[in-house]
Amino acid sequence: MAPGVIHNAERTRPPASGPCHVWMIDTTLRDGEQAPGVAFDRATKVAIASRLAEAGVDELEVGTPAMGASVRKDIRALVELGLDCRLTSWCRALKSDLELAVRCGTDGVHISFPVSLILLRAMGKSQDWVLAQLDALAAWSLPRFRLVSVGAQDALRAPPDFLRDFIASAARCGTHRVRIADTVGLARPLQVADLVRDLIPRAGRTTLEFHGHNDLGMATANTIAAIEAGIQAVSMTVNGIGERAGNAPLEQVAVAVGLLDNRSTSIDARKLVKISRFVSRSTHRPIPVDQPITGEAVFRHESGIHCAAILKDPTTYQPFPPEMLGRERAQLVAGRHSGAAVLKHLMAEAGVVLPGEKTGRLLRAVRAEALRKHTALSSCDLLRLYQRSVT
Repeated sequence: MAPGVIHNAERTRPPASGPCHVWMIDTTLRDGEQAPGVAFDRATKVAIASRLAEAGVDELEVGTPAMGASVRKDIRALVELGLDCRLTSWCRALKSDLELAVRCGTDGVHISFPVSLILLRAMGKSQDWVLAQLDALAAWSLPRFRLVSVGAQDALRAPPDFLRDFIASAARCGTHRVRIADTVGLARPLQVADLVRDLIPRAGRTTLEFHGHNDLGMATANTIAAIEAGIQAVSMTVNGIGERAGNAPLEQVAVAVGLLDNRSTSIDARKLVKISRFVSRSTHRPIPVDQPITGEAVFRHESGIHCAAILKDPTTYQPFPPEMLGRERAQLVAGRHSGAAVLKHLMAEAGVVLPGEKTGRLLRAVRAEALRKHTALSSCDLLRLYQRSVT
């Protein structure tokens, strides 16, 4: 191990009391950029990396040096920023890739190995080759990087005994971390939790990381299941961008971990929405209005029962306050499902005291207008409807 290295297991070990810190890795600039049609120029990479570091992300996976001279220049530019987080390069299990990573100057390196029979056949490799290459590349990398992470690519489809051997071999070699990758997104939460609990004793002091893809829509759930089962590190992308259906979204995992009783992160959730919107604009991929955490409508309420309760106590129908994300308080709107309480509230906000005898007439008019327009009504719409239908 290189002098001065802080072993990742030590970095993530919980204090004598209090929640265990989960090491948060963002791979938007590597795995995220592999999404079809996504390409970040250097200025955008600098902006994304800077924002993520300011938000408290522990580690950024910033690119693949073997992709070419332009990518290597980008990585070096990110290293020169001196960000307050660890930067790692992603490499295939080839010494030539690692030599390029050294020139880029990142603090850490991630070396990916195929471990499923499907990938081994496709790449023309054997299990013996993987274990021999793991030993050789770990020995070469450890004196040159402060962090050496190795990846079990397609781990959820690997033969269980070989995956255990891979983890144990990585620990014997002295690598700092092993990534358990659900490369094609076929895992389920209970399966992930069982796997993590099985592998942790075999890893010793080597940290385990989970990396989930979203092909079945379970990347966030799988990541949280891994954390609750004891995994110490997880990797995600902003907005979940990535190949096929993408990755676990950083913003969803960060907020979910923050709500767990026995886990914590260094991330400032108030900065996540702005980062999400910046990446959305940079990738030309709009955020769905009902996207968890970052969607425009996730704190918007129309139902009469919900609105009436929220006016009394916002926690009745909200899992956490929007202010926790740096967002404005819940937005109550008039529409097809509105009740009298929200109409009186919205009209009062507009400076109009709605007499009781007129509430029913306005409510009928609002529901008819919302059905006609197939949308909720704005404050201007509501005032206009009041003046036309009630006064």
